[in-house]
Amino acid sequence: MAEKIDITDEMRAVIGVESAPWIYEVTTTSVRAFARGVGYTDPVYFDVEAAQAAGYRSLPCPPTYLGTAVFIPGKSSDTFSGPLGSGPSLKMDLPNLLDGGTETEYFEDICAGDTLTVTSKTADLTVREGRSTGQMLIVTSEMTCTNQDGKVVAKQRAQALFY
Repeated sequence: MAEKIDITDEMRAVIGVESAPWIYEVTTTSVRAFARGVGYTDPVYFDVEAAQAAGYRSLPCPPTYLGTAVFIPGKSSDTFSGPLGSGPSLKMDLPNLLDGGTETEYFEDICAGDTLTVTSKTADLTVREGRSTGQMLIVTSEMTCTNQDGKVVAKQRAQALFY
């Protein structure tokens, strides 16, 4: 349990630094697999004709699904599939991690056949006291998704709690 967490100047230096862009693909297979995996049964996620009848170009992405990062061996993170070494990393000695939640804001439909260019950045660092964890470092990250037409279609904001 961390007794005192100090946010250093070196840690603050990563705030706002955008990653290299990375490609995410939205395929009919990935939309169907995600929808099935989370238990959706609406035909728009499985049947292109049903999706088009509902006004979509193709199968729409289910809520929170933004496509699948393209994995390139030697250039991608084995964990998250994003680009390796695309910016400064946050250096800390906190071994434990909790998911602090994710919010997604949509600006346009995202459908099978879309290709998204994604960038991410650390948006904020804060320290809070947890009831059972002691102090926690809360890392807020933001991801911006731009479609093949150059439109920002979604932004995702997530928090990771390190202690």
